Amino acid sequence: MVETFKAFKLRQQDNEFTSQIEKMTLPELPTSDVLIRVHYSSVNYKDGLASTPKSTIVKQYPFVPGIDLAGVVEESNDDRFNKGDKVIATSYEIGVSHFGGFSEYASIPADWIVPLPEGLTLKEAMVYGTAGFTAALSIQRLEENGVTPNKGNVLVTGATGGVGTLAIAMLNKLGYQVTASTGKLSSMDFLKQLGATNVITREDVYEEKVPALAKQHWAAAVDPVGGQTLASMLSKINYGGSVAVSGLTGGTSVPTTVFPFILRGVSLIGIDSVYCPMNIRKKIWDRMANDLKPENMGSLTKEIHLEELSTSLNNILEGKSLGRTVVNLIDEN
Repeated sequence: MVETFKAFKLRQQDNEFTSQIEKMTLPELPTSDVLIRVHYSSVNYKDGLASTPKSTIVKQYPFVPGIDLAGVVEESNDDRFNKGDKVIATSYEIGVSHFGGFSEYASIPADWIVPLPEGLTLKEAMVYGTAGFTAALSIQRLEENGVTPNKGNVLVTGATGGVGTLAIAMLNKLGYQVTASTGKLSSMDFLKQLGATNVITREDVYEEKVPALAKQHWAAAVDPVGGQTLASMLSKINYGGSVAVSGLTGGTSVPTTVFPFILRGVSLIGIDSVYCPMNIRKKIWDRMANDLKPENMGSLTKEIHLEELSTSLNNILEGKSLGRTVVNLIDEN
């Protein structure tokens, strides 16, 4: 067993905040059921927030962030997992109150772990990560609510972010016509390469004064933005359509009326990827390895090493990130 390993660690003491790569030992990890040799992690907006001074995400320091990880079981005290098993761990308290994936080793409760489905590599699992799981769960819930490709166009907001890019690619794989909404029209070619039929500005969705009802445009929407954008799109969803909301980068207040719901039968579906029950979680990961798996996963991805993590965390907070960033923790830089 290793004596030391590398991890990206946050410290805050006496109003001094630091984030840097440090050497750790296994006894410094939380005591949990399964010790995992982490091969890959990924960079999420939540990780960026966690890695800032005065973060509302992290409650205690020192801390290792990273809400996603995929790797190989090194030790297990739980009969469900054995040494050598390939596994995924995302969400729950990982990277929030429990040491996370920006580390060469992680100790994780067995109840939070998903076996790697056949059809996915560990790296592909982290191209997905929480963002991909959220996108897939959104699509699953829309389908359960009657959304099918023949119903019409599906809007995806926040299209250049992790949830947005993966939702576009997955919907395209299933045969949907997709409209991508973004504040980065310079990324139009990238979004069309993923499978977007149309690319519009976020101003085409957002309205400062939200009408009770507007002209119908989309059969459904995947929305990781929330706020005024969500309120605006609700007024433009087709009769009987649905919106799956999973984020709040556009704000937490949704200034809408009841009219889309009672006059057009629109459904607003909340997506929780953090505490999603394990039976559903496994079903979604299986779909991500099969019918939802895009052909062009490589075009979604930038791969970095731990030494480049600080820059990537800053980029995602500043809106400079495009697609998904995977952190390689198994190959030496």
